[in-house]
Amino acid sequence: MKEVIKTAEAPAAIGPYSQGIAAPCGKIIFIAGQIAINPKSGELVNGGIVEQTKQVLENIKAILTVSGAKMEDVVKTTVFLPSLDDFTLMNETYARYFPANPPARSTVEVGRLPRGAKVEIEAVAVLQKK
Repeated sequence: MKEVIKTAEAPAAIGPYSQGIAAPCGKIIFIAGQIAINPKSGELVNGGIVEQTKQVLENIKAILTVSGAKMEDVVKTTVFLPSLDDFTLMNETYARYFPANPPARSTVEVGRLPRGAKVEIEAVAVLQKK
């Protein structure tokens, strides 16, 4: 299992992420940045940041599942937002997918995302050797 790194000697996490994660050797899964594409239609989902964040995380979950991993195996994410005004709603939605021991995370404001998406998330997971 991943080990959550937490210390009072560094700033505390101010959202659903961990200061750091230590992961034992295992199968490392790198998930490319996902935008809110509906896999059935191939189109960007309708709606705002909440709907798009949910679709992005469902896409990540599907990639993890086919790899034999779970959301709990994610050790690091990077979130890209064209507008940090969307941070609070993205963060609330994101938190539902990582309710305990969330991964380390960075969030970055960017100029644009493909297809005019409101959010893109990439992830790294470690699947334990069996």
